[in-house]
Amino acid sequence: MASQMVDSGADIVILDGQHLRAADVVRLADGTARPEPEAAALKRVELSWHTARELAASGRVYGRSTGVGANRNADVPTEAAADHGLRLLRSHAGAIGDPLPAREVRAMLAVRANQLLAGGAGLRPGVVTALCKALENGVHPVINEFGSVGTGDIAALAQMGLALAGEHPWQGGPSPEAQSLDNNDALALISSNALTLGQAALALDELRALVTATELVAALSLLAVDGSFEAYAEPVHAARPHPGSYAVAARMRVLLGAPERPNPPLGRIQDPYGFRCLPQIHGPTHEAADALERTLDIEINAAAENPLIRPDDMAAYHHGGFYLAQLALALDHFRLAINQTARLSTSRLAALNEPAYTRLNPFLADAEPASSGVMILEYAAGAALGELRAFSAPASLGHAVLSRGVEEQASFASLAGRQTLRAARAFRLVVSCELVAAVRALRQRGIRPDPALPVGAAFHIADTVLDEEQADRPLTEDVTAGAELLDRFTCLATTQKQQRSEHRGEG
Repeated sequence: MASQMVDSGADIVILDGQHLRAADVVRLADGTARPEPEAAALKRVELSWHTARELAASGRVYGRSTGVGANRNADVPTEAAADHGLRLLRSHAGAIGDPLPAREVRAMLAVRANQLLAGGAGLRPGVVTALCKALENGVHPVINEFGSVGTGDIAALAQMGLALAGEHPWQGGPSPEAQSLDNNDALALISSNALTLGQAALALDELRALVTATELVAALSLLAVDGSFEAYAEPVHAARPHPGSYAVAARMRVLLGAPERPNPPLGRIQDPYGFRCLPQIHGPTHEAADALERTLDIEINAAAENPLIRPDDMAAYHHGGFYLAQLALALDHFRLAINQTARLSTSRLAALNEPAYTRLNPFLADAEPASSGVMILEYAAGAALGELRAFSAPASLGHAVLSRGVEEQASFASLAGRQTLRAARAFRLVVSCELVAAVRALRQRGIRPDPALPVGAAFHIADTVLDEEQADRPLTEDVTAGAELLDRFTCLATTQKQQRSEHRGEG
């Protein structure tokens, strides 16, 4: 999304350092909502700032009256005129690689503004209002991709700090008014994982939506092969009541218009795993998404800066709260689950190419001898799945010893966040290959699902967009169009889920 001023009529998200959710970060990043810092939270920030300055003037406080990292034992001047803070930002603003998209940087700004309002950083309040103003005006600092190993996004946030101080470029509009940052502001500003958290929130939002859309695609494929509803029967999942699997089976019944206790099929006894094991694979994926969301909701409201400034105690607590093991593991878990979900899509694609299941020509080809039909989609989906599999490698297996051995461990949550964002594109393409094949199979068999059902509405959407030509031809544009359709499928499936909840009186 290109930077632009947020619509003055957009929804307001109140930032108070306590109640921001991952979904709110996405709205702020997309510019569909604008931030408003809570007055009480700003007072908390101001009290923390005054406390931090007092503590640094009277004792040794890491990063304020001392250096950082292996320089922690070196004293630095604490008077307001000292330039150690700006020198710290300049030295640490060494992120490398390509500039990040505006959306990812905006997510970082939103997370950092909210974290500061938790009141543990000891940073001047003007920084919070400046970050909120930048979000509202649609401007963002230039932030390069690499610089964090999961113990604080210090390079990216130092670039943000220099931009706030007027020494680093902004994009999207005029630069905000420069902030006067001193020794007490520098480390307090960069002691955070705001970029990683923002990227993780964006990745969660897209992938969770795609998994929901995939269930509609799977429903189309099931109808195309005369699949059984038995695998989604309520008694099956009541007998093994994992919450995620139970919910997916119930949702599949709604999408397909199936009863809780479907009649056994007249034909084959069991479907391939791609259909029969869908609840058992999609269920854990939804549970992994929920676990990631819970972790994010804690982290984006956390006062995790080191040191933690506590006005009530008149103390600065030195700690390791910036270490993102929880997030790295949650992201790794989520990607591994996504990988299994994508593999299942390729299994269904293989079934759609098999005459034993469709009663059609191999590869859904036309009547010409030896036509290839959608054969290439299996190869294309396999290639995209290979990339997704590479992105699914656990980032938390990484290790680093830095700053002369003082920082001898790293979570690599930052890598996990980037991998999860990149996984979304590959996952989308895998599922789109299945969608193109499923729609072709339904067309060839003359099956038009009931438009009153979600699966029928999904077919109607795809039928009006995807090319009907059956002769051998390049399918690149079909897959591209199918990938875009998945967002519409998400809205359709989500609406049905909400209507079902309202009908049952659920909150």
